[in-house]
Amino acid sequence: MDAVERVVRFYESYRGGKQIIGRSVCGNPIVALFVGRGEPRILVQCAVHAREWVTSLVALEQIARGMPFGSAAFVPLANPDGAALSLRGEIFLRSIPACRAEFLRRVNRSSDFSQWKANANAVDCNVNFDAEWGTGTHNARMPAPANYIGPYPFSEPETRALRGFTLAYRPAATLSYHTKGREIYWEFGQTGAALARDKKIAEALAAETGYTAKLVRGSAGGYKDWCIRALGIPSFTVEAGSDDWAHPVGEERLPRLAEENARIPALLAELVWKTR
Repeated sequence: MDAVERVVRFYESYRGGKQIIGRSVCGNPIVALFVGRGEPRILVQCAVHAREWVTSLVALEQIARGMPFGSAAFVPLANPDGAALSLRGEIFLRSIPACRAEFLRRVNRSSDFSQWKANANAVDCNVNFDAEWGTGTHNARMPAPANYIGPYPFSEPETRALRGFTLAYRPAATLSYHTKGREIYWEFGQTGAALARDKKIAEALAAETGYTAKLVRGSAGGYKDWCIRALGIPSFTVEAGSDDWAHPVGEERLPRLAEENARIPALLAELVWKTR
């Protein structure tokens, strides 16, 4: 059972609150699961990059652990088509319309899709948000396995699903899980008190995980960036796992990733509460 199947099974058997927040390019459900109760509420989204599907399993571990403080909505698999393509390759391509499968083969220029980051439109969803869209250093302007910004912001059903759900849920802070690098990104043009607040939270999260809180330049159009710019809330990208590991980070690394990040959702809720 691969990561996509495990998320589906977990969702189907989950007895807490849950919701389908949208559908992917190929019509697969994008789901959210709710944990804990009360304020503050945080939102955790994972695996928006296809080859980073292992983060969806980190989310399942965090959900099972629960929220001793505050509450959280988890979107464990923000890019279900891409993750299935990265994990299954031709098996997934044979399950979708032939014209789309042929398009994806042409874009990839290889039968090996394990390094694929994009969705089934060959758009990198994490550069498709309306936050200085199209200004990133590594942006691509045509369909590609990674970095293609899409024809316009929120062109993709996956990014629209995250936008709509975030606006409806109204989190006090968000986490985005990626691999890899053992780094936490936290800044996108905040100033003054917001900048100081978010730096303090990032440093506390870094201390818990053993990662490094880091400023990043030349990146734009991500979910974190949009949350900071449009909503004015603390938002963090966690690059989980060692940079010495190869992409895609495999399930054999899950115990370490889960251990390092076990307390992060609850800790973020606590930190946000304290900085209000």
